[in-house]
Amino acid sequence: MKGFRSILIFISPVFITWASLFLGAYGVTPTMVIKILLNETLHIFDIGDIPEKAIIIDIRLPRVILAGLVGAALSSAGVTLQGIFRNPLVDPFILGISAGAAFGCAITIGFLSFLPLQITAFVFATVAVMVAYGVARTQGEVSRLPLILSGVIVSAFFTAMVSIVKFLVDPHKLQSIVYWLMGSFSLADWRAVKIAGAGVLAGVVPIFLMRWRLNVMSMGEEEAKALGVNIRRERLLFIGFSTFAVAVATSLCGIIGWVGLMVPHLVRMLTGPDHKSLVPLSIAAGAAFMIAADTVSRTLTTFDIPVGIITALTGAPFFIYLMKRGGKEAWGK
Repeated sequence: MKGFRSILIFISPVFITWASLFLGAYGVTPTMVIKILLNETLHIFDIGDIPEKAIIIDIRLPRVILAGLVGAALSSAGVTLQGIFRNPLVDPFILGISAGAAFGCAITIGFLSFLPLQITAFVFATVAVMVAYGVARTQGEVSRLPLILSGVIVSAFFTAMVSIVKFLVDPHKLQSIVYWLMGSFSLADWRAVKIAGAGVLAGVVPIFLMRWRLNVMSMGEEEAKALGVNIRRERLLFIGFSTFAVAVATSLCGIIGWVGLMVPHLVRMLTGPDHKSLVPLSIAAGAAFMIAADTVSRTLTTFDIPVGIITALTGAPFFIYLMKRGGKEAWGK
């Protein structure tokens, strides 16, 4: 049963991608989607320059791939941070990484347009997570409750800084910042896909290759040290790769919360806590979830709803469920 669930999770991005390509304001049949994709990749069908081809290849396909890459980045960061901090309530959104990256992107859009969004997002995301980690670390240990509280403090601080930027910026740029902060893939194109592909792979692939070390680190600091693991070095490596992947994702689509919290928990409940399988399954499930959420956001109404709203509407009830289920353990009592 566990193996069957794992296979379903692995192949879920393929079927959800196919479904998302024929769903939308302009109707395209599922068969035509397959013909267009085969025509572009293997040149099997000669379909000519029909409107459906431009809709699939130039509009929907880059958006679906970008959503999948962002979902994989957020989910892999979530499962990594939960493993190294041994805290089930940690994710990039709660630790302040997303808020830090958002502040970096906001000041770039508002005042420093000559700088790449990805660079400023990574710098301030790193600052945010290091401050949250440093505040939570007391007497050489990082407890669960102080880590959550420090993440909330850091998130609030950077959110306030973003508000200052919005207050000071030109009204024309303010509109761009506000819409971008809500999280959306509506501006996806092949250039964004290339940037996301390079950035997300640079962050996620090392996590995938080192995933077995998360099993040792999740046992606790003393146990990991007894097995010869350099806890501080490993933790910094995992935080660095996770932060980079999240910063690149945030710079391209804005703040999208709850994915890094929900998806790893769902996969863990379905397949177990072994990080050797949990990490790749969370990456696949994160991609599938984000593609599905984006498909809902652009098909639910006649206009494009920011996908961050969809993930927040599903994530908030799930967070309450986790608190109820975790009880004393979740709050470090």
